Amino acid sequence: MRERLAEIINREADLNVCGEAEDRHAALELVKARRPDLVIVDLTLKNSDGVELIKDIHSERPSLRMLVVSMHDESLHAERVIRAGAMGYITKQEATRNILLAIRRILAGNIYLNEKIATHIIGRLTARAGPVALTPAEVLTDREYQVFEFTGRGRNTRDIADELRVSLKTVETYRTRIRRKLNLHEGSSLLRCAIAWTHEQ
Repeated sequence: MRERLAEIINREADLNVCGEAEDRHAALELVKARRPDLVIVDLTLKNSDGVELIKDIHSERPSLRMLVVSMHDESLHAERVIRAGAMGYITKQEATRNILLAIRRILAGNIYLNEKIATHIIGRLTARAGPVALTPAEVLTDREYQVFEFTGRGRNTRDIADELRVSLKTVETYRTRIRRKLNLHEGSSLLRCAIAWTHEQ
């Protein structure tokens, strides 16, 4: 996918791919060295999480524009990356058709979301018919959501701690917060909820 998108972009006379990276560390080094006008981020990175990369880049260069490419056609993921600092969200299914449109729109200073996702987000924000049940993606912080997703994928505490580079105690603290926010009273109920949620995505 990365090679295909690079090929499409490099065909344009006014656009050029100045670097590619597989993981968070390499991406941050490239951003510092090449000073791009726009970064395209995949949410699924090697050994890391795309949202964390977006936050890192936004912290270092708040004005740098970012477009997220994801396999998920899901408005909740789009909301999370926009909050983290990205200016656009495009699914891999539509990327080969609309990547140039998304890039040019973001370089012009605008947000890019496809019509389906934009309509869903606007509909939720403008809803007036009583309270809306919030999902885990909306209730949890980004790090809590990572722990929640890893739990749903069957990862144990040690694996999650190693992946996030935190202590076992920290992972358990996140799980305690998750149970409180989602009104789950037992560890087994957290596991069942996480598995169900992960399989729906």
